[in-house]
Amino acid sequence: MKIPRLLKYTLFSFLGIIVLFILFVCYLYFSADMKQPQLSQDTIPRYELVRSDSLRRYGPNHLRHSQTGLWEQYLQGKDFERGVASGILTQDLLYFQEKVFVDQIREIIPSDSYLKFLRFSLILFNRNLGECVPEEYRNEIYGISLSCTHEYDAIGTPYERQLNYHAAHDIGHAMQDYMLVGCSSFGAWGAQSADSSLIIGRNFDFYVGDDFALNKLVSFYSPAQGYRFASIGWAGMIGVLSGMNETGLTVTLNAAKSTMPVSAATPISILAREILQYASTIDEAYAIAQKYRTFVAESILVGSAKDGKAAIIEKATDKIALFYSDTNRIICTNHYQSETFREDERNMENIATSDSPYRQARLNELLDKALPVDVPKAASILRNRFGKEGKDIGLANEKAINQFIAHHSVIFKPEQRMIWVSTSPWQEGKYVAYDLKQIFANPKNTGELHTDSLTIPADTLLNSPVYQNLLTYRAIGKEIRKAIHDGTTLPESTLNRFLESNPEMYHAWELAGDYHAANQAPDKAVQYWQKALTKEIPKTGERTAIEKKIERQKQNSK
Repeated sequence: MKIPRLLKYTLFSFLGIIVLFILFVCYLYFSADMKQPQLSQDTIPRYELVRSDSLRRYGPNHLRHSQTGLWEQYLQGKDFERGVASGILTQDLLYFQEKVFVDQIREIIPSDSYLKFLRFSLILFNRNLGECVPEEYRNEIYGISLSCTHEYDAIGTPYERQLNYHAAHDIGHAMQDYMLVGCSSFGAWGAQSADSSLIIGRNFDFYVGDDFALNKLVSFYSPAQGYRFASIGWAGMIGVLSGMNETGLTVTLNAAKSTMPVSAATPISILAREILQYASTIDEAYAIAQKYRTFVAESILVGSAKDGKAAIIEKATDKIALFYSDTNRIICTNHYQSETFREDERNMENIATSDSPYRQARLNELLDKALPVDVPKAASILRNRFGKEGKDIGLANEKAINQFIAHHSVIFKPEQRMIWVSTSPWQEGKYVAYDLKQIFANPKNTGELHTDSLTIPADTLLNSPVYQNLLTYRAIGKEIRKAIHDGTTLPESTLNRFLESNPEMYHAWELAGDYHAANQAPDKAVQYWQKALTKEIPKTGERTAIEKKIERQKQNSK
């Protein structure tokens, strides 16, 4: 009799714990407060949206689809006003951007019920996200959200979704170990610069599918508070990824090795936005960065016309450092360089196992050859697709500076207040020049905002067989992955074309091996995987994964 009673008590205790856990989760969910602003459009000026050809005007604000393919947006006023204006001007772009994002989610898990689960998870995880975003930016995001579709309300209200999207980069980089975030940037000044003034180049390697980068948006802000500034991103993104303000301060972001976030914190793009809007020197930028706890580890390359140089704010979830170079050059990839992080376990692991040190060394090589650096040379560096010493490491290799995944690439000349922004595809299209002094001096100018005479031509690679090989590699790669998923076969000629399109890329041989393994051809699979191991593999983990495939296949064949 004692044993059943013990079991009964154990069962009741277990059920009680489950009930308490469910009640706790429900409490967290229903008590979540994203701090949605209680604002009305009746409190701000209302204007008529005027459309003509490629131009849209909303009061003193405007949006133009430039002949370059870029979208150019000019906004002014207080936070809520700016948000409302941006939302009205970019409503169709907002819808497109969100659809692309949600479609990517549905590709991973094609279930409508998953959207409801996603909403539950986001609200639970980011229940206090509103507290981590300054009121000014919550108001601006809310203003934009008023123009968002209700098609995706299963995920959250328009405001909740737009707020959460500002944390998507952070969560994605933590969960994916920044596999899709491999940015490279550099700065040069003094004797290393052609005119001795500071020059900065950066690739924003953030890939969420080709469609996500179709509508690049260059925004020019004239806020009621703070400095006027320019930022490059997409519709709905008020955070800063790459930008320059009117004082000649620049901000760019580079992901670092991070722990998985366990609770809401300030999205890194929001921190960068505050720096760009309110700082004019490196020290002022660092002071702002010290105020916030962020989701993930990040390097923030800050260039300053006032200081005449650049520095890196190295920010982790638990500590922060300011790194200065002891030369007239600074390079930022995806690991930390300061003494503060020299013995940090995550950083040491990152240096030992990732491609970040390789890209840093490659940037040093390219800069040495390009000295003194000017804007065309900077563009050439950012477009370079080869490995160290010019080695062919395959197209789209993560060890290359140009991985053919960049959402955008930018070049800054802070003292001149000049920005060059790449056009599609990636950094291969022409770099379009913007003169911030002229743009902010003429806020009523609704014509083309770029300076055509300073355009850097598109890369000649676009007219070469190399580009066609890249397209072939990507297209057939999709076919192969689909065939593996569906359990179907492809003609041998298709596989041969795939390998011939990118023979030095390790992943081409790895994927061919995966295909043969799925089609019960173990000997061929091992042959291709072994070939992959002879190529330049970016990360230690990727090499280990291929070696394990070979070992498993050999064991299964015994």
